[in-house]
Amino acid sequence: MALQIYNTLTRTKEKFVPQEPGNVKMYVCGPTVYGYIHIGNARPAIFFDVVRSYLENQKYDVNYVVNFTDVDDKLIRKAEEMKLPVPQVASMFIEAFYADLEGLRIPRATANPRVTENMETIINFIRELERKGFAYEKGGDVFFRTSKFADYGKLSGQNIEELQFGIRIDVDARKESPVDFVLWKAAKPGEIHWESPWGQGRPGWHIECSAMSRLLLGDTLDIHGGGQDLEFPHHECEVAQSEAMTGKPLANYWMHNGYVNIDGEKMSKSLGNGVLVKDLLTRHKPEAIRYAILSTHYRNQVNFSAEIMAQAERSVERISNAASNLLYRLNSTEGQSSELKISESLEQKLAGISAAFHTKMQDDFNTADAITAMFDWASEVNSLLQQSDVSLADLEAAYQLFKEMNGVLRIAVEAEAELLDDEIEALIEERTEARKAKNWARADEIRDLLDTQGIILEDTPQGMRWRRK
Repeated sequence: MALQIYNTLTRTKEKFVPQEPGNVKMYVCGPTVYGYIHIGNARPAIFFDVVRSYLENQKYDVNYVVNFTDVDDKLIRKAEEMKLPVPQVASMFIEAFYADLEGLRIPRATANPRVTENMETIINFIRELERKGFAYEKGGDVFFRTSKFADYGKLSGQNIEELQFGIRIDVDARKESPVDFVLWKAAKPGEIHWESPWGQGRPGWHIECSAMSRLLLGDTLDIHGGGQDLEFPHHECEVAQSEAMTGKPLANYWMHNGYVNIDGEKMSKSLGNGVLVKDLLTRHKPEAIRYAILSTHYRNQVNFSAEIMAQAERSVERISNAASNLLYRLNSTEGQSSELKISESLEQKLAGISAAFHTKMQDDFNTADAITAMFDWASEVNSLLQQSDVSLADLEAAYQLFKEMNGVLRIAVEAEAELLDDEIEALIEERTEARKAKNWARADEIRDLLDTQGIILEDTPQGMRWRRK
């Protein structure tokens, strides 16, 4: 098998070959941190986390960079509303973003560069474009000269003479062409700003990713990703800036995930139908949210609704229960033999499930069909556990396959080994002491842990007692 990726640039699936064997440089555009993230922001976060996880499963060392846009018009307006400095507002929502990532079972990226911490790099990038004749200054603003970059429009397939769909054009008589875009914006009175060769100002939106990706990953990325909405103009402008600067491809593979619909309608501010991740996490398991996103191929639109989430919860429970029951049997000596060699029939079945999983993941990260392999695994495990005598080798092989697949998708709750009786007694004693010391947080933490382990606490005249559900 060879990993195939659909490349937005060529509109075809291509065999993935990184520039350096065993190493992958991946850059994904992150959020503008002026508010809490919604499910539309969560889709690329979840999907590209899976891309990273699968590449690591395939023994690649992945250098994964996701930026924060921590200064722009939206942030400035938000800071004015909150009567706080822009950096403070940005830091507040960056921490909220990290909390949502943790809630969704998403590890942090290798690096999360912030615009405000890379101003010198950005300014130097613009100065070099100006020196090469690709940028010009008018009234304190600096624009990119699209007419000098012959390939402008190649990523999105836009005709430079007919640009209409999705473009954000400011009517500005200072521009040499209506499609020229801003690299540096002169500061308005009272706005946050930085000193530059063109006066006080701040970067335009597009330049930040070109400058920071080059700083952290070099001239050419293996994979550049983001939402479909970024294909034009953001990524198109990145291509122009970066390739004008270096004369090299910005990225060898471009990946874009589709939109998120809410109850069949496109999510938009005008409809007021956005769903915040932090609110979703109070109502649903993170694994169910991931399932709802990953059960549709990443290049297709995904619909989000209460019905779909209910179905996702049921699906997650089915796979999770199989894993939990398997682990319980694995940790129990009852009904299993000490045979150390896996049975031939089970070995063949698990090999078939594993092959199906990897075949789908290597076909442009087809998580929707890869999930089917996990259901096949759950069915096989449920049948296995019906047997009165199962070998330890069979149980361990089945559990290791689950760990591998779920380590990539993280759509099932991974049960932990059941607490032993003496461990439960020790926790109950610790909880009693915590309550005496009025350490309510620790007492609640222990109570929740015991609850997840199926332990019921009961007050009796003789003191606290426990039993399993």
